[in-house]
Amino acid sequence: MFAPAYAASPFGRRQTYQEVQVSTGVDGASPHQLIAMLYDGLNDCIAQARGAIRAGNIELKGRSIGRAVRIVEEGLKAGLNLKEGGALAASLNDLYAYMALRLTQANLRSDEAALEECAQLLEPLRSAWAEISMKTAA
Repeated sequence: MFAPAYAASPFGRRQTYQEVQVSTGVDGASPHQLIAMLYDGLNDCIAQARGAIRAGNIELKGRSIGRAVRIVEEGLKAGLNLKEGGALAASLNDLYAYMALRLTQANLRSDEAALEECAQLLEPLRSAWAEISMKTAA
């Protein structure tokens, strides 16, 4: 499901996670934990952007959404192997592309509803990966 360039683990090179500023605990994390960390980071960015919109802090909104888009594009979407990942990888690729689009629209329009939509789309994935992470750690 993930690209060959991510051969260090089935889910990607650790450097990629650091490049998208999700670095806490990266060195000792399992592949499943790394994905969970990206999901958590994305969720945090969305929440921060929503707060920034409410506070009228345009600079923080832009930084938060920019980071969220980087996590989606460079951390999650870039790690998919569309050739070997089958329908799951294709579906995730489409979902990530849609989320990046909605995040960009949220930034342009200060649209809290678009951010909420992304948070709702993310939650089932985030929950599933957190559960996988706990099971593989046990």
